Amino acid sequence: MLMVVSLGGVQAGASPMPLMPVPEENLTFSIEARTRGEWRENNFDFDSGNRALTDDSWLLTRLRLGMDWKPESWLRVHLEGQDAREFFSDRPNVVGQLGAEGDDAMDLRQGYLELGDPKHLALSLGRMELDYGDGRLVSRAPWKNVGQSFDAVKMRVAGDDWWLDAFASSVVKFKSGGFNQSSWLEGGEQTFSGLYFHTTALKFQATELYAFELHDRRSDFLTLGTRWKGDSKQLAGWDYDLEMAAQAGTVGDRDLSAFAGHWGVGYQWQDLAWKPRLGLEYAFASGDPNPNDGRVKTFQNLFPTNHPFYGLMDEFSWRNISNPAVRFSMKPAQSLTVSLDYHCFWLADTKDAWYRSNQTTMVRPVTPGADSHAGSEIDFVLAWKATQHLELQGGYSHFFAGQYLADTGADADADFAFLSLTVAF
Repeated sequence: MLMVVSLGGVQAGASPMPLMPVPEENLTFSIEARTRGEWRENNFDFDSGNRALTDDSWLLTRLRLGMDWKPESWLRVHLEGQDAREFFSDRPNVVGQLGAEGDDAMDLRQGYLELGDPKHLALSLGRMELDYGDGRLVSRAPWKNVGQSFDAVKMRVAGDDWWLDAFASSVVKFKSGGFNQSSWLEGGEQTFSGLYFHTTALKFQATELYAFELHDRRSDFLTLGTRWKGDSKQLAGWDYDLEMAAQAGTVGDRDLSAFAGHWGVGYQWQDLAWKPRLGLEYAFASGDPNPNDGRVKTFQNLFPTNHPFYGLMDEFSWRNISNPAVRFSMKPAQSLTVSLDYHCFWLADTKDAWYRSNQTTMVRPVTPGADSHAGSEIDFVLAWKATQHLELQGGYSHFFAGQYLADTGADADADFAFLSLTVAF
């Protein structure tokens, strides 16, 4: 919804006055309401003989109210409030506890000033989203009910076919019953800073280079990486996507040396009515083969969205993982997308842990000598864009337990289903 207000003019019956015209004010309001129902069985412990708090179904709601005001061509003000809730679950309604989405009453999700023109040179100050590449390392985390934002200072310099961001930030932490704050507002030491360069100088691909640094009380390390994404429209239906990143520095009192990569290729039959696409992917992130040698080789996943990449059940992050996958999608109608994905999962090293999507929770205690095959997962999703303002998604996933689970405890298969409705204006 766009509201345009013009100020200026003359009183009725008065003669026109030679005043400097007042610039037009552009004021935009937005609203997004999302409701998602989820059902999960054995997702947490893979134990059909134990009724865990997460073997349950629940309803998630999220309301976002936004305002965008551009009183001058060089000045923009953006505000967004968010109210996120979890209903009917047995787990605590605390964000992040036992994997809960939790309750977070209306709070400030974004609030920043943008000075300048982002097509050339702009400075942004305040609370904002940071979202780079496809979000494997830095993302607004759209699947999470509460999302993710940062208190940040960001400078963008741009040309016709390139842009460069330089930023310093601190991730916002959710507080039940209080104002969400970053480490900066709490007087802490966390600073996440970086440079991110994007160019389409090669017309058939987007090329990106980046350098991130994370500094806090226990860590100080650098992540250097690159991402290339091919354009299927320029490559006769073929596409590719690769990202590689290396890390060095310290985690705790140990030296860090780690690597991660993603490689994918696909083909879309653009001349066929349903435009089917078939893709092959492989993702790898190093683990730590020796926790007692004074070095860390576990890749640090930073502030990503892991949901769309390593299975929809959110059992894995880009840490200590070896993950080949096959992806198939098609569009029976312009507004309808159907996708079917199959993943296989191994731990890169069984002397390190199996890390869930949140990167911190371990599925099992570290068990050296266990088989590295964690399991496989199949994901089926329907997405229907009913109108410009209404989207409906639904999906089902099944996880086939691997030998690693059998070697370390219960090894039941797991299931997940969801149905989501989003209305946005």
